[in-house]
Amino acid sequence: MPLHLGVNIDHVATLRQARYRTMLGAHNVEPSILQAALEAEAAGAHSITVHLRADRRHIVDEDVFLLRREIKTLLNLEMGNTPEILDIALRVRPDFVCMVPENRQEVTTEGGLDVVGQKQALQASVAALEANGTRVSMFIDPDLEQVRASREIGASMIELHTGTFANELGEQRRAEALRLKAAAELAHRLGLQVNAGHGLTTRNLPDLFIVPHLVELNIGHSLVARAVFTGLGQAIQEMLAVMRGYPIFDADT
Repeated sequence: MPLHLGVNIDHVATLRQARYRTMLGAHNVEPSILQAALEAEAAGAHSITVHLRADRRHIVDEDVFLLRREIKTLLNLEMGNTPEILDIALRVRPDFVCMVPENRQEVTTEGGLDVVGQKQALQASVAALEANGTRVSMFIDPDLEQVRASREIGASMIELHTGTFANELGEQRRAEALRLKAAAELAHRLGLQVNAGHGLTTRNLPDLFIVPHLVELNIGHSLVARAVFTGLGQAIQEMLAVMRGYPIFDADT
């Protein structure tokens, strides 16, 4: 199966909120989150990802319900494990949920979720979402104990945090890629789907191709940044062209 691309459109909402945060109902609000999602679908995206943060700094509740109604591909909702956001997720019923850490001081999600330290709370949310028809992923650093804990709480998937990999160069990047490889191999043996994301670009992505069993990459910032110059559809097509170089690994390894 070819490597899939989930397109994160949070930063389209970031641009919208820079001017229209307090007047989202106005007739001239732009850019449109829905238009971004539809253009991503038309360009070949396999899923649309949005992060509904507790502070609603970019994506807002109405965006999530609108996308659920209108897009034809799969909806992936990133969320912190809070009762308020869990309630919304249970009503929206996205195809996927990715549980992520949230820090109000960060610009974007930095680092993986501590599944080991939050097993009880996460397990209850995972059970509720999975019973409601939503597959659940844990956004984790490539730590083997976090992989095992994700399996123990009943998650269907993990998303490996590639931010450290993306920020390093040379031997340091190679070392991080080997950590990601080991985590992916363990997750695959445990029956977890393996996704990855954060900081990935057309330039650094080939260095990730030693990591086996990847099913989907979730990419946002680099696509939106490239879209400033090329348009979103072209940016996605460029990424998909690089992703086609991902090798086919033996499913039993």
